[in-house]
Parts: sequence; structure tokens; C-alpha cells
Amino acid sequence: MGGFFHKNKYPIIFALLGVIIGYVYWYYKGCSSGTCIITSTWHNSSIYGLIMGGLLGSSLKDIITKRKKNKDLK
Repeated sequence: MGGFFHKNKYPIIFALLGVIIGYVYWYYKGCSSGTCIITSTWHNSSIYGLIMGGLLGSSLKDIITKRKKNKDLK
């Protein structure tokens, strides 16, 4: 179980940060009229942040992995 979290630490950390940022964005800036799909409710905004944070963390993980491989090959 520890191997899963160690291998995916960047996507997990960024996903959690995304949830927090999504909630904070809804709280301070969210759409109160209900016409905005993402920011009309806190859970939509938080889920969107979770997804975007996870994708960003996954991309960062890939970049770091590729750089480590290239550094090891030199």
C-alpha cells in the first residue's frame, strides 16, 4: 500500500490542493445565481479542482520521471 502512495505522491498532493483551491474559489468568488455549472455549488467546484489538480500532478510526475531517466543515462 505504501508503494502506491509513494509512486503517486504528486498526483495525490496536487489533487488534494485542487480540492482546497476549488472550495476556496467557490467560497470567495463562486456563482450565486446557479447558472455557472462549475462554480454554482461547492462540491462541483471542489471536484473540478480535484480533477485539474490530479491531472497537473500526473503531468508533473511524468516530467520528473523523464528527467530522472535522462540524468541517469548521462
